[in-house]
Amino acid sequence: HRVNLNVILCMVLVLQMVSSLFCSNASSSASSSCQVQKQFLLNGIHKAGDVVLGGLFFVHFFSVLPELSFTSEPQEPICHGFNVLGFRHAQTMAFAIDEINRNSKLLPNVTLGYSIYDNCLTIGVGFRGALSMASGQGDQFLLDNNCTAPPPVLGIVGDSSSTHSIAISAVLGLYRVPMVSYFATCSCLSDRQRFPSFFRTIPSDAFQVRAMLQILKRFGWTWVGLLISDDDYGLHAARSLQSDLAQSGGGCLAYLEVLPWSNDTAELRRIVNVMKKSTARVVIGFTHESQMINVMEEVVKQNVTGLQWIASEAWTAATGLQTPDLIPYLGGTLGIAIRRGEIPGLRDFLLRIHPDTDPYSNYKNNIVRQFWEYTFQCRFSPPPAEWLDTGGALCTGQEDLESLATTFLDMSDLRPEYNVYKAVYALAYALDDMLQCVPGRGPFSGHSCASLQKLQPWQLLYYLERISFTTAFGDQVSFDENGDALPIYDVMNWRWLPDGSTMVQNVGVVKKSASTGEELTLDEDRIFWNFEPKKPPQSVCSESCPPGTRIARRKGEPVCCFDCIPCSEGQINSMECISCPEDFWSSPQRDHCIPKTIEFLSYHEPLGICLTTASLLGTLICTIVLGVFIYHRSTPMVRANNSELSFQLLLSLKLCFLCSLLFIGHPRLWTCQLRHAAFGISFVLCVSCILVKTMVVLAVFKASKPGGGASLKWFGAVQQRGTVLVLTSIQAAICTAWLVSSSPAPHKNTQYHSDKIVYECAIGSTVGFAVLLGYIGFLAIVSFLLAFFARKLPDNFNEAKLITFSMLIFCAVWVAFIPAYINSPGKYADAVEVFAILASTFGLLVALFGQKCYIILLRPERNTKKAVMGRSTSKKSTFYQ
Repeated sequence: HRVNLNVILCMVLVLQMVSSLFCSNASSSASSSCQVQKQFLLNGIHKAGDVVLGGLFFVHFFSVLPELSFTSEPQEPICHGFNVLGFRHAQTMAFAIDEINRNSKLLPNVTLGYSIYDNCLTIGVGFRGALSMASGQGDQFLLDNNCTAPPPVLGIVGDSSSTHSIAISAVLGLYRVPMVSYFATCSCLSDRQRFPSFFRTIPSDAFQVRAMLQILKRFGWTWVGLLISDDDYGLHAARSLQSDLAQSGGGCLAYLEVLPWSNDTAELRRIVNVMKKSTARVVIGFTHESQMINVMEEVVKQNVTGLQWIASEAWTAATGLQTPDLIPYLGGTLGIAIRRGEIPGLRDFLLRIHPDTDPYSNYKNNIVRQFWEYTFQCRFSPPPAEWLDTGGALCTGQEDLESLATTFLDMSDLRPEYNVYKAVYALAYALDDMLQCVPGRGPFSGHSCASLQKLQPWQLLYYLERISFTTAFGDQVSFDENGDALPIYDVMNWRWLPDGSTMVQNVGVVKKSASTGEELTLDEDRIFWNFEPKKPPQSVCSESCPPGTRIARRKGEPVCCFDCIPCSEGQINSMECISCPEDFWSSPQRDHCIPKTIEFLSYHEPLGICLTTASLLGTLICTIVLGVFIYHRSTPMVRANNSELSFQLLLSLKLCFLCSLLFIGHPRLWTCQLRHAAFGISFVLCVSCILVKTMVVLAVFKASKPGGGASLKWFGAVQQRGTVLVLTSIQAAICTAWLVSSSPAPHKNTQYHSDKIVYECAIGSTVGFAVLLGYIGFLAIVSFLLAFFARKLPDNFNEAKLITFSMLIFCAVWVAFIPAYINSPGKYADAVEVFAILASTFGLLVALFGQKCYIILLRPERNTKKAVMGRSTSKKSTFYQ
């Protein structure tokens, strides 16, 4: 960790000066007094009281340290550059104490006093003031064992600098002296182990960093630069910002540069070159006004425009940066500012300030005298040498403050003053609570209470941690376990006015509450953007990936810099490509999941319509043929072809046509179970009828031969019906066993098409399906072989030829069906099976009944017994049934 050199020097100074906290006894043990070794002559103002509060403010901008030759007593540092606003901060403390003393409800019968010192913005001077307040300023103390006076200072308001507060609070914390800062923001001061007695009424930089992150998030700025000061303020802020960015994933730092304290031209040129080359359009400045002025002068030289600045509270309201030369570059700046408040009566109090009313008015280190001399450009008597000779005026103390146009009396933007006001009241309320303690119910040892006569600073800490009050402006003041007040910041915007001037306007607030957490409120319509068009700029390393792509990190670069790679099919992007759920698929843009297309052989698509039409047409034709045969059942053509088997065959063909409809439409459990069973039983019934017909033909012609008459007794009507029933029952048993053991069921198949769901009937058991087809094939082959053997039997009309041809068509269709079915995915497998059913059924219908219908309907002269039989024998009479 980097250690601030000033802090190290400060600790050395502490070891040198700490002896001033102790008395040096006289050489004689009987001496009745002791004297401090060193009394510091510091700029300040004082007021006596029952209880004294201390204050550290930077009333001067810098100090000149004397030469340390040690040949004579070292002189005190000399402060230069009067800071009017710092003096107003000090006077705000004096006003708050005066207001409390006039309040009969707060600390009644107790008068508060103050000792306020100027730290000259130098850590050594600030330490001198802190030690003086902690040890007292008397030259001599009487040694009295019964002395019960309160300590010189009960608590300190200040310091304004984080570095000063770290050093001073580390020492004062050893003695548990409360220290309430109004301007020190370093997050490190929240460490209760290191700084047990430190409190503050300004939010920690940790909250300021989070407030900036909320602004970045609001406008989508993920690629930012960071400029910091080379001190605890900047370094801790940078560490906090990097940590929060990493945890939130809300952005990245394009660069981090530490600004030099001196006007190092070469270093500033290098830093601005980095800013100029970077693609980051947003720059955060966690630095001080003087450093910002140096870097902005270089920005103007290099004409670096198009930057959106975000200011920390240290320079948000800095008037030194609001110049005509700089505002073209800083216009539109968004800044975090200390909460503005209103302090009624402060202006009147400031107008009543006069050197002659101060009891220390003749004290040359009195800051009221110094303010008066600075404001009216005069000197009190006796003036410095040659002052009068050069035309200088003498101060009378009666000059009129109100007649001067000065920021000292401007009450429109009280920010640090409001924090000073709250800090004083926090100490007062803690003291009031402590003095209202009821003996026997106190928080200290033995339930005791603190008393005004034996008041110790550490006793105040207990109550300071628990105070809670509301200011006249409506803000609640309390401290958390780390000594931090409820955080609240104003968001400011630098508006560049047409006349070239600047107006710093309030456009929002960032606050934290127990109920809602951290909350950013912005009035975006009021924000002035120094860009064309008047809209927020974009500041990203890589544009957000469009829909359908994913982020691919660039090796060795921040996480905000990436490439966009298209997502694979079936995936959508959400930082990373994620797969859609099983029943969903990515949209064409791959930005959201949509339900997959459901595919099955539907009645509404052209293929389904064609197959349905063919099935119904076949059913209709079967019905017509059956009607024709029933109508002409007494004719020789119908009787000669075994009319009963013909009727059964036509009914079975009709069932074959109709069973194909079960393969069309949304698969359901009952259709899946019924389709193959109906198909198998219908075709077995059909083929069984054909087989029995063939066997009857063979038996009749065999009976026509000598000694063959006995064969006909096995093929009577009862035997024919029984044979068909038995053969069909076997198929029914096969189907029943299949349905019971492994029933077909609807199945959503996503293997054929990744973007579709194919609804199909899973056959359940391949063996069952194979046995069903195999049994049909076995009967068809037997029928074909028998018909083939009987095709040359002598007769004018031999039906075996038609059966042979029909079986040849049937077998050819189903042999071609097997490879086509196996290689057809999804609904096309059902379409192939339906086509095979229709093709084979139409083949049987046309082959077996086409010629007969032609003769019956168109050639009735051939529908005679003579034409049908060609020769008449008594043996053939049994063929007519």
